[in-house]
Amino acid sequence: MAAPEEPELSQAQTEKLLQFQDLTGLESMDQCRRTLEQHNWNIEAAVQDRLNEQEGVPSVFNPPPSRPLQVNTADHRVYSYIVSRPQPRGLLGWSYYLIMLPFRFTYYTLLDIFRFALRFIRPDPRGRVTDPVGDVVSFIHSFEEQYGRSHPVFYQGTYSQALNDAKRELRYLLVYLHGEDHQDTDEFCRSTLCTEEVVTFLNTRMLFWACSTSKPEGYRVSQALRENTYPFLAMIVLKDRKMTVVGRLEGLIQPEDLINQLTFIMDANQTHLMSERLEREERNQTQVLRQQQDEAYLASLRADQEKDRKKREEEEQIRQEEEKVRQTALAEERRRRTLEEEKERKSECLPQEPASDDPESVKIVFKMPNDTRVERRFLFGQSLTVIYDFIFSLKESPEKFQIVTNFPRRVLPCLPTEEQPNPPTLKEAGLSRSEVLFVQDLTDD
Repeated sequence: MAAPEEPELSQAQTEKLLQFQDLTGLESMDQCRRTLEQHNWNIEAAVQDRLNEQEGVPSVFNPPPSRPLQVNTADHRVYSYIVSRPQPRGLLGWSYYLIMLPFRFTYYTLLDIFRFALRFIRPDPRGRVTDPVGDVVSFIHSFEEQYGRSHPVFYQGTYSQALNDAKRELRYLLVYLHGEDHQDTDEFCRSTLCTEEVVTFLNTRMLFWACSTSKPEGYRVSQALRENTYPFLAMIVLKDRKMTVVGRLEGLIQPEDLINQLTFIMDANQTHLMSERLEREERNQTQVLRQQQDEAYLASLRADQEKDRKKREEEEQIRQEEEKVRQTALAEERRRRTLEEEKERKSECLPQEPASDDPESVKIVFKMPNDTRVERRFLFGQSLTVIYDFIFSLKESPEKFQIVTNFPRRVLPCLPTEEQPNPPTLKEAGLSRSEVLFVQDLTDD
């Protein structure tokens, strides 16, 4: 069955898609579209989520996996510093060492055999991480109960969160794996880790994450870092865009030696952080520049759209005015034609002009508004409407007019009214056999 076709994008969605691709540098349009659809086409949220992914922060649509964040531990240039246990001194020391050696060997051998056999009976509970934050917090409380509150500031979060924060802030991350059963753990915590100079150094120079290997979260990190002995410290930093282990410190190390070794590791890898800072600043500047360019483009686009809108409005206004003029001209033409047709109809309906020697004839000279004179004969018995229709049928007559006598001056009632539906005849109007009447133009009125 064919896959359903994706709905077509609107113009606004297409612009956001192109802008998102330009801001993120993604080549796949499908990936850009999926990301924007996941964020309901909110371009700011989509770009921020994409940048978070590039910086190592999990996307809200791609939650972090249950396994630890991958750290590059295969770098052969990792600085490793191992402190061996001091050799016995003197006859008494060697005697005690040789006497305890068989017992110690037997104890650790039996313990390893017991643990190995126990795996076949019951899986190691540390293999399932259900509450990594709880594991870290539980270790911190246990550490404070045993060694007090004077210690470096522990990162209260998961190992993955610590890696992400160190990567985002471009800081060193020091990881301490606490082996509770190891013989040197207690002395390291009391004599080295909780000393004032070490606490001050760690708190001011790096993030510090620690957990016991007896906890699932600590055990998982132990499997990733593959320590050989305890106490174990690993220095991790962003190198070649990957969080990389750049230093390993194993064994019972003294405070001054610990500070010197950490300082050496930091100095040896400082160039990587500086390079990454410069790259980030360059990316930020590029992003700011792109944002400014986008803002300028959008401002220019809005200005162009506003110009286009005003131009369309002006063109529409001109078109409407032209249409109004055209409609007015058409209406005037229709009115003119109607008037001409009415004039022709009135002219055709006029009675025949009587002969000059007809005793009932009346000779009337009409003086037109344009100072021309028109002469015609009518009968005394004809209605005043006839003389009105005659004047109306003339081409030079105005559209609206009235006929008045000169002396005495009076308006002849040529048209029917409510009071006088039948206009009088020429005789009833008091006209003589020869009259001069004036046609008064009422069109402007």
